[in-house]
Amino acid sequence: MGVKGKRSYIMSGDKIVLEKYIRDIPDWPKKGILFRDITPLLGEPSVFRAAIDTMAAEYTGKGIQYVAAVEARGFIFGSAVAAKLNAGFVPVRKKGKLPFKTESITYDLEYGSNTVEVHKDAVPAGAKVLMVDDLLATGGTIEAACKLIEKIGGEIAGIVFLIELTGLKGIDKLKKYEVKSLIKY
Repeated sequence: MGVKGKRSYIMSGDKIVLEKYIRDIPDWPKKGILFRDITPLLGEPSVFRAAIDTMAAEYTGKGIQYVAAVEARGFIFGSAVAAKLNAGFVPVRKKGKLPFKTESITYDLEYGSNTVEVHKDAVPAGAKVLMVDDLLATGGTIEAACKLIEKIGGEIAGIVFLIELTGLKGIDKLKKYEVKSLIKY
């Protein structure tokens, strides 16, 4: 990683190698889990910009009207991709966090369930929405977010992730969508 004022980037040809800016943290948040920490990537402006540019590239000029993302890390990437695509940003939040009329969906977790919400008027009927998140693991949250956007009338134009954990097979829940991941582990 670079030091403030002295940036050094890990390159392959003329392309920044994004994987080199993901830090592995073993046994966090609990024993047996290998956490993929994105904060080194976020801390290097040129690397963060390269990630956003790459996430947005395939969707530039494709008529994306909105980008939706689930809190919290999804907001980091989703809002930046929305700005890059000159699209509106739709925050998908946990239950009880939005101040206006909402639509919600509850989905199952390994142990229990969770609920996400969006404002009912977040997107007009037929709007093309790109879903963005930092990480695809088991796929339950992004699947629920997609269903929620469709429930309020949006059309999912694609889903893009910074990282996909292939061993958890979250992609299997998203078969009806076009899914792209920049980094796969």
